[in-house]
Amino acid sequence: MSAIEAQRRNAALLRQSRPITHLVKRFIDLVGAALLCLVLAPVFLVISVCVALDGGPVFYRHRRIGRYGVPFGCLKFRTMILGADNCLSEYLSYHPEAGDEWERDQKLTFDPRVTPIGRFLRRTSLDELPQLVNVLMGDMSLVGPRPVTEGELRHYGTATPDYLSVRPGITGLWQVSGRNDVSYDRRVALDQAYVTSLSLWRDLVILFKTPAVVLSKRGAR
Repeated sequence: MSAIEAQRRNAALLRQSRPITHLVKRFIDLVGAALLCLVLAPVFLVISVCVALDGGPVFYRHRRIGRYGVPFGCLKFRTMILGADNCLSEYLSYHPEAGDEWERDQKLTFDPRVTPIGRFLRRTSLDELPQLVNVLMGDMSLVGPRPVTEGELRHYGTATPDYLSVRPGITGLWQVSGRNDVSYDRRVALDQAYVTSLSLWRDLVILFKTPAVVLSKRGAR
C-alpha cells in the first residue's frame, strides 16, 4: 500500500468514527449553501459583469485536494489578468525575494497578476462566493480546513489523514484566526485542531465570526 493510499484509508477511518456529526454537517451545508445562493444571486450577477469586462472568463477553476485525497475544481471569480502564469514566471525571475515568499506561502504580498477588481474581490473574499457551488456538489463544506493544492499537502506531514478526513471549507479556523497573518505551520496546526475537535457548535461560531473578519480585512491580501 502506498503512502497516499494509507493516508486516504486513515482519513476514511477517522470520518467513520463520527457519522452522525458528518451527516448533520452535510445537511447544514446543503441548506445553507442553497439559501446563500438565492440571497446573493444579485451580487453574483454584478460581480460577473465586472469581471467579464476585460473579455476573459468570469470563473476560475483551480485543482485542489478534497476529502480522501480526491482532487476537485475549486471555483472562484477570476481575479487575475489573462496570461497570468507567464506573468508570474517573468515577475519571479526579476524579483528573487518574491520567489522566496511564493515558495514559502504560495502567495505574494504584491501580486502583479491581480486585476483592480480582483484586488477588491480578494480583500473582501467575494472571489470565493462561487465555492457555494462546490458545497452543493459535495466537494466542499461551509466550514472546514482551507482547500490546498497537491503540492501544499506536503506541509501537513502526520496531520495529512486528519486533513483528508473532511471536506475543505469556504471558511474555517484559519480564516477567523488571522488569515494571511498566520504562518503556514500555524495554519496546518489550526486545520488539524479543527478536525480533531470537530463540533457543529464550533462550525456555527466560525460562521458567525466570518463576516466580521472579512469586513475588517484582517490578514487580507
